[in-house]
Amino acid sequence: MISTENVSLSFGGRKLFDDVNIKFTPGNCYGLIGANGAGKSTFIKILSGEIEPQTGTVSMAPGERMSILKQDHFAFNDFPVLQTVIMGNEKLYKIMQEKDAIYMKEDFSDEDGIKASELEAEFAEMNGWEAESDAGILLAGLGIGTDLHDKLMKDLEGSEKVKVLLAQALFGQPDVLLLDEPTNHLDIKAVRWLEDFLLNFQNTVIVVSHDRHFLNKVCTHIADLDFGKISIYAGNYDFWKTSSELAQRLRSDENKKAEQKAAELKAFIQRFSANASKSKQATSRQKQLDRLQLNDLPVSSRKYPYVHFKPKREAGKELLKVDGLTKTIDGVKVLDNVRFSLKKGDKVVFLGDSSLSVTTLFQILAGEMEPDSGTYEWGVTTTLGYFPSDNQKYFDSDDSLVDWLRQYSDDKDESFVRGFLGKMLFSGEEAKKRARVLSGGEKVRCMLSKMMLSGANVLMLDGPTDHLDLESITAVNEGLTRFEGTVLFTTHDHEFIQTVANRVIVLESELVYDKETTYEDYLQEVVLR
Repeated sequence: MISTENVSLSFGGRKLFDDVNIKFTPGNCYGLIGANGAGKSTFIKILSGEIEPQTGTVSMAPGERMSILKQDHFAFNDFPVLQTVIMGNEKLYKIMQEKDAIYMKEDFSDEDGIKASELEAEFAEMNGWEAESDAGILLAGLGIGTDLHDKLMKDLEGSEKVKVLLAQALFGQPDVLLLDEPTNHLDIKAVRWLEDFLLNFQNTVIVVSHDRHFLNKVCTHIADLDFGKISIYAGNYDFWKTSSELAQRLRSDENKKAEQKAAELKAFIQRFSANASKSKQATSRQKQLDRLQLNDLPVSSRKYPYVHFKPKREAGKELLKVDGLTKTIDGVKVLDNVRFSLKKGDKVVFLGDSSLSVTTLFQILAGEMEPDSGTYEWGVTTTLGYFPSDNQKYFDSDDSLVDWLRQYSDDKDESFVRGFLGKMLFSGEEAKKRARVLSGGEKVRCMLSKMMLSGANVLMLDGPTDHLDLESITAVNEGLTRFEGTVLFTTHDHEFIQTVANRVIVLESELVYDKETTYEDYLQEVVLR
């Protein structure tokens, strides 16, 4: 168990948390959610002791062990993989090191023997003899084979390092497990394995994630960071979202009724306060008005952009024909004789181990790169809106956001452009920001604004959920679900794919899978069988 008492923290005069009193109990998995910048990762660092709160304390039961998913992918570069995992239990690892150092002594004394015996007893009590096999089981579940166990961490690929550090956090049944974005860079099999692991985990888990499907799968509770407070709700993410929206509507309805009653009382008072025969009633109404409490709704830190794509014209039935596209980059064939066609209404998710293959295909289809061979042909009535994975070139400008977006708008009026930016969460002074200083999430919202203004009937999006918070991901998800045109897209977000795509294409330089199906059915048919 881990708890906080009166924890507060401010940055730059802004309070992230104020007198947070919360208890996380064993057997539960808490999904810590909140808008970007609300302080989720900071709160995890306070729980772990990496950051000290300005007021209050964090407490754990005596003798309990906490484990944290490390974010520094280079901290263990000079250690072998298996050893790195075991280092997740610092006490056990220290005993192993001490024990080995004693046994390596040439002048082994009686005192050394006694110390070694004590260490061996403690080692056995901590299941030390099973440490390597336990670490191996975790690594196998995450897709790291025995051939990598003795390799140094610096020799691994980035995604492999992520899996090893996750295994390190899970190792040794910690009493409290803190996971900040644990599904980043994991393949679907590793994510499913992690879901099963957490479902069977008996101790306390606190997890930050932008993956709604993952939160729904593993969370027993939601810890909602909003209004500078953290509130605990029983249930998974969808249950929290539905219940919180209902509560907000009920509070709003109550306020409207109170406001209506107040208006009626004020009207009566104004009408009859000068009338002697009605003065007693007017005085009574004034007392009622004084007692009437209007529960002002707190302003949530959560904001949902308005994402709505509306085609200016309807596309024809034949949208795109791709015939034999081939492309080699730096000596590697990333596209090899790729053939497929799209029809009106297709919403296709492109999957594959190599994001470069899909990104290259999208760049070719957008006219930004030439293939080595093969052809593609868009239908004559199609208009394309393109969201690239790397959008930096669009923002190499000192233009304000108003001027930046104006260049993509048919309506050049400043009030229209400002209104559009406001819907995408750039209101007031935000609209004066310079394009080159925007954050990753802000650039994504700008690119989506550009696409909405284009009125395209075909949308091609390479990683639209990257850099976005849960609220913006939900808005884009719903916008593409409503869109009546054709969509080609990539994302790692499970729910996004399941709710938008009606067709799955898997591209591994060659096209290896193409079928009209749901994402869940594809996983059952191909990946998880």
